[in-house]
Amino acid sequence: MTIAAGIDVGTGAVKAAVMRVVGDQTEWLSRAALRIRQRDPIELARTCFDHVLGDARLAEKDVDYIATTGEGESVPFHTGHFYSMTTHARGAIYLEPAARFVLDAGALHGRAIAMDERGKVLKYRMTSQCASGSGQFLENIGRYLGVAQDEIGTLSCQAEKPEVVSSICAVLAETDVINMVSRGISTPNILKGIHLSMAGRLGKLLKSIGGTSGVVLVTGGLAQDAGLVAALAEEIAAARDMKIVVRAHADSAYAGAIGAALWGVYRFEKLLARGEIHRAA
Repeated sequence: MTIAAGIDVGTGAVKAAVMRVVGDQTEWLSRAALRIRQRDPIELARTCFDHVLGDARLAEKDVDYIATTGEGESVPFHTGHFYSMTTHARGAIYLEPAARFVLDAGALHGRAIAMDERGKVLKYRMTSQCASGSGQFLENIGRYLGVAQDEIGTLSCQAEKPEVVSSICAVLAETDVINMVSRGISTPNILKGIHLSMAGRLGKLLKSIGGTSGVVLVTGGLAQDAGLVAALAEEIAAARDMKIVVRAHADSAYAGAIGAALWGVYRFEKLLARGEIHRAA
């Protein structure tokens, strides 16, 4: 039996997960997430880790490997660090075994990943530095419109005539939104238009890595945005050369933390087999 924790330090939130692996049986023991909100992410990593330990009724000494990902390399108590594209790929396979592609829609970037059935990354590509395809941009727009972040997806799905944002620049896109408000465009139509614009960019990323058929799992914080997921499915369905099934899991936001924990199990057992480490008594 091997127990490993994964800690994903993102730009918008810190996520943690604890996994137990016995032979070919994998059990998810606990998970937690904390929004950063101008707090120290390294301190939040400790808080998040302590929370999942308590929830799983474990002591820190019970954990064989503590793996970090994202911006978590500076977490002082970690055992090893894994690149986030590899952890999102592995976590996606755990959540959706049929997936062969990932669209990681995070607070500051979007990323498309192609992987095999084991979660090994085959190809990936990220958005440019412009933030108009990110969760932070969407949150800023919601704040301007007076809409809470968890309401954005629901309102977007109510749109009848979406007004698509033409600009790919976050600053100019925000100007577009201000103009829409002044023209009396409804909030649902504005939000759906933004979602369609974001979905178009993510769809192009997916296509650029060969994602034209199969299952794609949306991960990252925006995976919980039903409006974005619906817009992405619409954009891909409208593309004649893409036969992609878009899926989101209720726990998609934890894909990085899950993947880090599972890669931690793999690395720990490899080191154990080579005699380079020993299991704690």
